[in-house]
Amino acid sequence: MLLAAAPAGRGRVMDAAAVLPALAAVPPGVLTGTAAATVVELADPLDPQTVLTRLRAVAANPGPLLVCLAGQLHLDRRQHLPHLALARTTGATLRYTALPWHWLAGELGARAPGTTTVVADLTADAAVWERLADGPGLLHLGPGPAFYARVTPPPRRGGLATPDYLRAWAELWRSGARLPYATLHAEAAARTAGTTPAPLLLAPVSVPVPAAEQDPHPAILAAAMAGRHGEAAAVAAAWESEALRRHGPRSQEAVHWTEVRADLARLAGEPARSCELWLAAAEVRLGLGQRTDHPDVEAAVDRAHHQWEQVDDPTRARALGPVLLAFRERVPGRRPGAVAALTRRMS
Repeated sequence: MLLAAAPAGRGRVMDAAAVLPALAAVPPGVLTGTAAATVVELADPLDPQTVLTRLRAVAANPGPLLVCLAGQLHLDRRQHLPHLALARTTGATLRYTALPWHWLAGELGARAPGTTTVVADLTADAAVWERLADGPGLLHLGPGPAFYARVTPPPRRGGLATPDYLRAWAELWRSGARLPYATLHAEAAARTAGTTPAPLLLAPVSVPVPAAEQDPHPAILAAAMAGRHGEAAAVAAAWESEALRRHGPRSQEAVHWTEVRADLARLAGEPARSCELWLAAAEVRLGLGQRTDHPDVEAAVDRAHHQWEQVDDPTRARALGPVLLAFRERVPGRRPGAVAALTRRMS
């Protein structure tokens, strides 16, 4: 998956899409190290939901996945979460028009360890750059993906950064060299040394998933409460992936981790995402044969309904409303008038 994104107006500080021709010229199989591969390219996408849909589609494939990112990181001043700016992103609309970094972590962290590599060439705004001074945990993608990146500080006023680090990867691939990712990272970093002021270079550190005997919940909650929402989402997604592998998608173990991710989305201030996950949990529980008045089913739909009421983006609320209403009609819950209240708000 090749994703290059930057705002279309004055907020653009990186010519992210300039690297796409070089990456597109690399034979797809070289990118993944396989005999054949499929390339999904997104150039300056407009909508974060579109990016999430495409990301989910590629992440669902069990084969090797390489994600190449070029773009700008901005910090949401309200929640202090990093976002990847998209074409329509402005300072005032960041929360609605940019891709939250922890969405990447949540989708990629659910994949089997060793199957996912992310290579990123990013320019950070001043707030993100300041936070990165304390360490790269702000951009944590979880224990599964191998993450190689160059992050540069914001360019001088009026300047436009270029994705030279990612372009160096493309040149090395096009040379025919079948080098390990770690070697490619080191060579690309060397080739671009001195081209930007003091970049931050990130290479993966192996973080194993804890053994099924240890309880991961306290560590996940601690990360979320400390504002490390990407880390919390990625670790929860990794445990969900393990539950899916061991017990299957229609299992109590798997649906539990879906519900954990739903609550993490709530803590991260993502009510629409939380609503989606609670509805997914309700669907699985009903598929397991639980009755519509089962406490866990009712709780899932009640929480989805509550999160939907917190969605302040009318477009997202309208998209989720009919799905929620269909569940509400099947699972009216213990509070009288829930269906009527939902119908009134939708109208």
